[in-house]
Amino acid sequence: MAPRLVLASQSPRRRELLGQLGLALDVRPADTDERVLPGEPPRDYVLRVAREKARAVPGEVVLAADTAVVLGGEVLGKPRDAEDARRMLRALSGTRHEVLTGVCVRRNASALGVELDAVVATEVAFARLGDAEIDWYVGTGEPLDKAGAYAIQGSGGAFVQEVRGSVSNVVGLPLAETAALLRRAGFPLPWEQP
Repeated sequence: MAPRLVLASQSPRRRELLGQLGLALDVRPADTDERVLPGEPPRDYVLRVAREKARAVPGEVVLAADTAVVLGGEVLGKPRDAEDARRMLRALSGTRHEVLTGVCVRRNASALGVELDAVVATEVAFARLGDAEIDWYVGTGEPLDKAGAYAIQGSGGAFVQEVRGSVSNVVGLPLAETAALLRRAGFPLPWEQP
């Protein structure tokens, strides 16, 4: 019998995306420090946090991820408040930015175990936003708990003009790359089971 996959995240979006693949999950959010270290490049940041999350949670097969919106080399995390969300949305307005997700799969199937990871990048073109759009969107409350202050799968999708790369990555978990990591770790995917 295949082990259950442990998701080291409290993100409902990641849970929903994995659910779309038909994976049975145990959700065990990791308690890790998600601050960007001084001088830490964005790719290194998302990979470090994903690895730390995967290592912080017990389980035979653990999946962890961290997603960041990056504009001009700056990581835009979750806004502190409504004014910070407005600042981020003004900065993103009319630009192209990158969404990076670090994904880590840890499997303790043997004495040695295995840890596999990847960073996936997606380019997003954002519409030019005026104060009315920004005020309306912040008023919905949606941007307040989202990296970069927007959700492509929600009302914020109205401001996304183009996506180059994985759309599920922008939501919070690149599914094709995650499935490939799970397969490499020896975790049976639903379509591979008898």
